[in-house]
Amino acid sequence: MAASKTQVPSIESRMAESAALKWRCIGPSRGGRVVAVAGDYSDPMTFYFGACAGGIWKTDDGGTYWECVSDGFLTSGTIGALTVAPSDSNVIYAGTGETTIRVDVSFGDGVYRSTDAGRSWQHLGLEKTRQIGEIRVHPDNPDLVYVAALGDAFGPSAERGVYRSADGGKTWQAVLQVDADSGAIDLSMDPTNPRVLFATFWQARRQFWNLSSGGPGCRIFRSMDGGDSWQDVTGAPGFATGMLGKMGVSVSPAKQGRVFALVEADEHNTGLYRS
Repeated sequence: MAASKTQVPSIESRMAESAALKWRCIGPSRGGRVVAVAGDYSDPMTFYFGACAGGIWKTDDGGTYWECVSDGFLTSGTIGALTVAPSDSNVIYAGTGETTIRVDVSFGDGVYRSTDAGRSWQHLGLEKTRQIGEIRVHPDNPDLVYVAALGDAFGPSAERGVYRSADGGKTWQAVLQVDADSGAIDLSMDPTNPRVLFATFWQARRQFWNLSSGGPGCRIFRSMDGGDSWQDVTGAPGFATGMLGKMGVSVSPAKQGRVFALVEADEHNTGLYRS
């Protein structure tokens, strides 16, 4: 995995294009931050929204009207991840407990699943993971799902890392773990080859008066066999060096083999990396 930190030559023109975009708030009227949104692959007007302290909301008219679809089903109102199965828009997975671990962060109680487009939800376990950063579903199999679990933000925990289920969440297997202080924060699947996965780990500790971010547990991993085995690619040529912190990763759907990583590091290494 070779990485590059070279600035794109046409960055100024692309920034101008972005500046021309017009944005407007379409709701819903929930206070606080949002880290989880998901769209329906078969309907461009249907979206789901997960609030930091307000449950799951749905619109089927492009945001004109929103409805809370989690009341009465979820015992945790903080949503860290939402994913609609690409092959079946009725199947939605929700991970509770956001990974924006501010001093007022709320923890969750695992993963929920809907098989009727949000009308009802079932609890699937992983209660002790507390903070879930991402969920990925196989493009052809709605029962094959991967979860990136950060774990307890306030102390060491064994329930961290990447979990996999091949039966729609009835059973879970921990397929990648680092240590009790480092958990999975992001997860990306190659849409052209879903056996290729990338996961980032974050070593962080929240205290009411402090946030510690960074350490040897902050790494990026790659799997070429659907999560059966993983390779640590943090030390690949061109990647950030020194003390690393929180990282995001995304596999490009437009170009096979293209991967982006957003890296927190010191002032000379923080930035966006491309392989």
